[in-house]
Amino acid sequence: MTRVLGPVIALSVIGLLVFVLAKGFGSDPHAVPFMLSGKKATNFKIKRLDTDEDVTLEQFKGQPVVINFWATWCGPCKMEHPVLEDAWRRYERQVVFLGIVFEDTEANTKRFLAENGHTFPQLFDPKSTVPVDYGVSGVPETYFITRDGVIKGKVAAPFSDPRQLDPLIGGILQ
Repeated sequence: MTRVLGPVIALSVIGLLVFVLAKGFGSDPHAVPFMLSGKKATNFKIKRLDTDEDVTLEQFKGQPVVINFWATWCGPCKMEHPVLEDAWRRYERQVVFLGIVFEDTEANTKRFLAENGHTFPQLFDPKSTVPVDYGVSGVPETYFITRDGVIKGKVAAPFSDPRQLDPLIGGILQ
């Protein structure tokens, strides 16, 4: 009986190990599931940096929206800035672009924008409550919201070419 039990246990352990390894391959162990996909985007009211006027997401109801969370201390955000500017120029008549500053100071942000330029609205959230509401875990993160106000998806990495945004924007223009 013990002669049979040993190989059965060994085969069971090997089978379990093969199953666990096979299940883990092909998936990113660092990937975090995006729980807001398909959910209504949370409204917000925060200050626009260049005019000091309050901006709400609700005021863009009926229009697709791209929200980019960024910071001046973020190297990839700085590299992405001209890419988003170019994408905005290509889609300005079809999509609203908003930048929301994350965990930064108003002075740093205004200085960066003065030196690097900006065309689409940049919003300052002094307590970073909007990024928390959207589940931002780091910057840059860019969210794509349909004209119905539903979050279609997000990209938690910098864009290096404005054409990378084309399929994502196409998905919210429908």
